[in-house]
Amino acid sequence: MSINRRSRNITEGVARAPNRSMYYALGYEEGDFKKPMIGVANAHSTITPCNSGLQKLADAAVAGIEEAGGNAQVFGTPTISDGMAMGTEGMKYSLVSREVIADCVETCVQGQWMDGVLVVGGCDKNMPGGMMGMLRANVPAIYVYGGTILPGHYKGRDLNIVSVFEAVGEFSAGRMNEEDFCQIERRAIPGSGSCGGMYTANTMSSAFEALGMSLPYSSTMANPHDEKVASAKESARVLIEAVKADLKPRDIVTRKAIENAVAVIMATGGSTNAVLHFLAIAHAAQVEWGIDDFERMRTRVPVLCDLKPSGQYLAVDLHQAGGIPQVMKILLKAGLMHGDCMTITGKTVAENLADVPDAPRADQDVIRPIDDPMYEQGHLAILKGNLSPEGCVAKITGLKNPVMTGPARVFDDEQSALAAIMARHIVPGDVMVLRYLGPKGAPGMPEMLAPTSALIGQGLGETVGLVTDGRFSGGTWGMVVGHVSPEAYAGGNIALVREGDSITIDAHTLSLQLNVSDEELARRRAVWKAPAPRYTRGVLAKFAMNASSASSGAVLDKFD
Repeated sequence: MSINRRSRNITEGVARAPNRSMYYALGYEEGDFKKPMIGVANAHSTITPCNSGLQKLADAAVAGIEEAGGNAQVFGTPTISDGMAMGTEGMKYSLVSREVIADCVETCVQGQWMDGVLVVGGCDKNMPGGMMGMLRANVPAIYVYGGTILPGHYKGRDLNIVSVFEAVGEFSAGRMNEEDFCQIERRAIPGSGSCGGMYTANTMSSAFEALGMSLPYSSTMANPHDEKVASAKESARVLIEAVKADLKPRDIVTRKAIENAVAVIMATGGSTNAVLHFLAIAHAAQVEWGIDDFERMRTRVPVLCDLKPSGQYLAVDLHQAGGIPQVMKILLKAGLMHGDCMTITGKTVAENLADVPDAPRADQDVIRPIDDPMYEQGHLAILKGNLSPEGCVAKITGLKNPVMTGPARVFDDEQSALAAIMARHIVPGDVMVLRYLGPKGAPGMPEMLAPTSALIGQGLGETVGLVTDGRFSGGTWGMVVGHVSPEAYAGGNIALVREGDSITIDAHTLSLQLNVSDEELARRRAVWKAPAPRYTRGVLAKFAMNASSASSGAVLDKFD
């Protein structure tokens, strides 16, 4: 192995002696200076179940690095629990944390001149944040997902985090008694791991496996299971081999690799947040990728997996059915996956999948055959129209009524919208408009799981539309349209909508239209003024000032 980056740095010039002294204080011996220093970005915390089980994985990674001939150096990254912050002011910090995590990884890897990095993460923004930091630093890297949670149980029914949010709506509508509501609340989250459906964390972990930046099968393992610890240790060994081979993230994360990742997102029915995050990941990788590329992929790739939130099963069921390698092999055989893409294992996608069956097992129905998909085309559609000329994101599969026109019910914050739903002021046919919730306006583009789950709990998921410049949880389904761009705060037409205006959501024509004349919109724009910033100091103010449009990933370093 050639001498590493850190060793070169500390043996050059007058800095050599004090630098070496500080490493000796960490327990280094003379021979250690020729070993690669591998950072372990550890997102363990007791803030959320998603991250409470990460320490054992970080410990396994450290052991694996040292056994493989490297020196492990652990540093921390923060996390915000989306599930805990949902519906509160804290939710504004969720997307912000993606950027903070990316900054942490880049800063520590580059500041300490590390030779490689292994990122361990669980909750939603740990995933894209860690990947963005790895791509910016561009030293050999691997992602270790913390693992999914096991389902809770009550009255013969599997439970997960969305069960609780939907129970709120059912209870408020008189469709659930208090005892059942309390039991669901207590039993839905039985231990450590990330939210169990094909929500944002599991969507991103699956996509990272398809991207080639995580080990095969690792993305659907459950955190409490021993195989997750073994996979973390194996990931460390693989990373040391990547350091020897000088195999870097930007060698792996190409345009074709991102197509592979998006194909898996479509095939598994993944989260709308994947659109926002992969725009940001592509930006960090310096890969040309735009919002219209998602629509191009959607028309090619069918939905193969019957997974929550709109389907039946959880990530643990997908794992038992063959995991992401089985989904990838089906897509590869159908010509929908690039088999020649390199992966962190040092093998191509096709080589990794060589021993995986061409078709899913007949004794399961989580993964469908290519000739009998859940839906012929993908579920994440990019809609455009005068209400969102830059594009917005909608889940369109499984809807009984994929086209609706109705009167706008306008809200300038999430709390008043939720209050209107809980007070039964929203009726079938309404189109709720939740605005000033975008990257700059909120700021931080919070998720709207509380309002959407309340609608579903009241039985309005198919009959009420919801349009927002904010985001949705990966657990959201229904007639919902998010990421409307330009956002209201930036002067997008969503800012000009008035109570009672006619709005059309059309999944067939991929359009989102405010049925108001251009002349009337011009009159409204002439008198519109952007509201004062909600924050003028601190991290939210910095995010609001620097965030790009959601249509380009809401990144903070898009200066061209």
